[in-house]
Amino acid sequence: MNQTYRTEIRKGNTMYDDQPQAETKQAASAGIPVYKRMLDLFEAEGIKTLFGIPDPNFVHLFLEAETRGWTVVSSHHEAATGHMAAAAARITGKPSVCIATLGPGMANAMPAIQCAKVENDPVIFIGGQRARITERRVRRGRIQFVRQEPMIEDSVKFSSSIEYADQVDEIVREAIRVCMSGTPGPAYIEYPAHVILEEVPNTPILPPSRYRLTMQGADGDRIAEAAKIIAEAKKPVLLVGHGVHTSKSGAAVKELADLMQCPVIQTSGGTSFIEGLEDRTFPYGFSEVSIDAVVESDCCVALATELGEPSHYGRWRHWVDNEANRKWIYVQQDPTAIGVNRPIDVPLVGDVRAVVPQLSRALKELGGRKPSEELSAYIQRDAQQLVELAEEAAGKPDGSESLMHTSQFVTEATKAFPKDGIMIRDGGATVIFQWTYSQCKPKDVIWNQNYGHIGTGLPYATGAMLADRAQTGKSRPGMLLTSDSSFLFHIGELEVAVRENLPLVCVVGVDFQWGLEVGVYKRTFGQGTRETGTHWSDKVRFDKIAEGFGCYGEFVSKAADIGPAIARAYASGKVGVIHVPIDPKANSEEMPNYSEFRTWYAEGTQ
Repeated sequence: MNQTYRTEIRKGNTMYDDQPQAETKQAASAGIPVYKRMLDLFEAEGIKTLFGIPDPNFVHLFLEAETRGWTVVSSHHEAATGHMAAAAARITGKPSVCIATLGPGMANAMPAIQCAKVENDPVIFIGGQRARITERRVRRGRIQFVRQEPMIEDSVKFSSSIEYADQVDEIVREAIRVCMSGTPGPAYIEYPAHVILEEVPNTPILPPSRYRLTMQGADGDRIAEAAKIIAEAKKPVLLVGHGVHTSKSGAAVKELADLMQCPVIQTSGGTSFIEGLEDRTFPYGFSEVSIDAVVESDCCVALATELGEPSHYGRWRHWVDNEANRKWIYVQQDPTAIGVNRPIDVPLVGDVRAVVPQLSRALKELGGRKPSEELSAYIQRDAQQLVELAEEAAGKPDGSESLMHTSQFVTEATKAFPKDGIMIRDGGATVIFQWTYSQCKPKDVIWNQNYGHIGTGLPYATGAMLADRAQTGKSRPGMLLTSDSSFLFHIGELEVAVRENLPLVCVVGVDFQWGLEVGVYKRTFGQGTRETGTHWSDKVRFDKIAEGFGCYGEFVSKAADIGPAIARAYASGKVGVIHVPIDPKANSEEMPNYSEFRTWYAEGTQ
């Protein structure tokens, strides 16, 4: 009998206890337990953060990880655990790891698994499970048990189970290999109780480059062809996607942009700003300049983007004009994505981290490009638009005589965003206001843009800040700009932020309603209709809730007081929560560029 089990004799029947026991000295000397080997394999990828709520399957793993100096983070809900891990992957550019206990833990994690799949987050979810001797019995009424792989396998890129100890290397490596290849995404590893303390030989751990394709470059002839097109283009643009930021390729893209001397267009998922390119980076569709630059462009170099619906697949709306004269160069790691959403002239298949430097070297050999004539004008126009938007917002109600307009809320909060901070966005209507009125240009922006999953903000903030601190040794300030409805989803995770002493300030716009949905009612049925299911109690005080968690809380009703309140929150040395009442009517009816946002859902027209 495997030593993992205890045997009890009860009324003549052998009963199996499938809970793993403490490791014995004899077992420790024979090799290396599976849980230690797993940590070794993850460390080879530079992973040093572990998220999850431990149970008997994982206590050995957690204790060992903490002993090794890992950042081990226990949340209050497994969905939050998964969102934290997703943010960790984005901020570090590496795969991340989280665990969930068998049965209800994995069920709770499903929203995060689905979200990671759609958001292309390389998260490795490890699920506890009963020992196979229990699982495969023909029995009724088993405790905390359900077959988990069938529930999960369609929501991940890879799913497997460590049935035997000697599978641990191949399964962990395959999970990492698959989740980091092509379009990134999550993987699932089942971790049944019977293998936890089994041992494997302590052979040398391979570096990533020995077992998976890393830093894949593009074909040299295609690189030369692309460089020639760029050099000859009159009005090229760089379309920067989500993957540029999650792969930490900003510096390489900066070099390419300097050689191209052209506008940088942000996709909806790529809303971080690359250092040194802030003044010529324009959000697609939500900046007047971005629309003109796209319409006039004769060459688009698309980097690590899906060319999805928010970008109108690169062929609809703003792309229609001049389509016949525009060449497309597409840097994409997934070869099966080439030509799906639109035809591509020069596909550059490979890792953006390798392909962009290749392209820069080739363009440099051709002498680069002279600045587009329109570039300086674009920069001036966009800067002026930001000034005008701030002035326009300042003319709206500021909370002195009536409830604050959401544009004032966003303008004043983003003016107070700390230098070198991490911006986390969450919410429905308030996020639409942020696209237009934001006055800051953060280097790191994290939000849920593909799946539309509100409520991710606080877990994203916690996971990103902790993983960033673990990787850099520095604790950067974070700002979560959110709405009340979204903040309530995982408000319990405030305790994690307090426990970890994060320099996080949450600025919460409060209108006591589902603002986006209220707007839908009004646009569907007209003013005065009942807005069933969209309003909730106006008795909630987030600053008071925050104080109960040990946070700094402040209630701010006037726009001019938002910035000073944020400064006081950071100065307090605590996690801060600023409760800001905003006008529910304005929040649901006056969303800027709402017609542009609605084109993301233009069913059948794209």
